Amino acid sequence: MTFFAFRGVKSHGWTFYDPINRKGNFEMAERNEVYKCDLCGNIVEVVFGGPGELVCCGEAMKLLEENTVDAAREKHVPVIEKTDQGLKVTVGSVPHPMEESHYIVWIELIADGISYTEFLKPGDAPEATFRLEAGKYTAREYCNLHGHWKS
Repeated sequence: MTFFAFRGVKSHGWTFYDPINRKGNFEMAERNEVYKCDLCGNIVEVVFGGPGELVCCGEAMKLLEENTVDAAREKHVPVIEKTDQGLKVTVGSVPHPMEESHYIVWIELIADGISYTEFLKPGDAPEATFRLEAGKYTAREYCNLHGHWKS
């Protein structure tokens, strides 16, 4: 039996899911993919992938595509900067709004294959500093209105 392990954004805890294989439909969820339930808004990130389907509220969860091109070219694509303290990720070349109705939910840095996440709330600065050194890295963020973005 295969189990998925994923982080739930709403609960900030770990959940284990036993996928229901529907008549030979073996879709593969991959590590670091992010899925969202269109009904309740739960968001999960896969930390160990396998065959099966991620289901919430009785329906298949939707894979969130990682946008990399911002139409405004300034507010959503994460920008990574090396600093004396580590790697600083800022959301957009112009600071993203951090209002109650429109804000960045989290910033994630994947550095040398390890995922680091900083959760934000309205009023916070749209940035995170990760105190580490890495050879290979990329950043992702999630805007509550405009979805998932990648550097």
